[in-house]
Amino acid sequence: MIAIINYGMGNLRSVQKALEHLGAATHITSDPADLRVADAVILPGVGAFGAAMQRLNESGITPALQRAIEQGKPFLGICLGLQLLFESSSESPGVQGLGVLKGHVVGFREIPHFALRVPHMGWSRLRPTRPDYPLWQGVSEETFVYFVHSYYPEPADTSLITAYCEYGTRFACAVGYENLHAVQFHPEKSSEVGLNILHNFCRIVST
Repeated sequence: MIAIINYGMGNLRSVQKALEHLGAATHITSDPADLRVADAVILPGVGAFGAAMQRLNESGITPALQRAIEQGKPFLGICLGLQLLFESSSESPGVQGLGVLKGHVVGFREIPHFALRVPHMGWSRLRPTRPDYPLWQGVSEETFVYFVHSYYPEPADTSLITAYCEYGTRFACAVGYENLHAVQFHPEKSSEVGLNILHNFCRIVST
């Protein structure tokens, strides 16, 4: 069973429907106890970094999320769910993230002379750094995925970056190590390519 975290700011049903289409058993939850029995965890999200962390903390699920990752359960962060893994974000100064990954989240508008529209919305090319990475199995070099975001991560350890994208600048759009995987784009909105990526995550869960 894959636990999909509900903190009131995620595209939960879209993610769940995509996984159910692939035959995966899912459960939308905000109960920390559910994470203890789940086989894997997905943290989706849209909205502001600070508000999301407030809701996670108020629900009491923050320690359970951190523990699930530490215990080696397959974990997938989507969009804001990627950003929350880091220590902080310039979107919400003074708010502490999950801190699973070292680094900071920054905004496109902070880039000097950045001239493109923000948020970055639409289809952009995925540029994997590691073609053999489990999420990218069957993903071609010409793959485009769907983005809706104004912020992106800057990991302290760049070896964690599994893919880049270019939108006025080159930015990390996917990170991962061992059981942890996270993407800035929305696989549930990325047509067949996104379903393939979610299928790859389900294969990770089942192994």
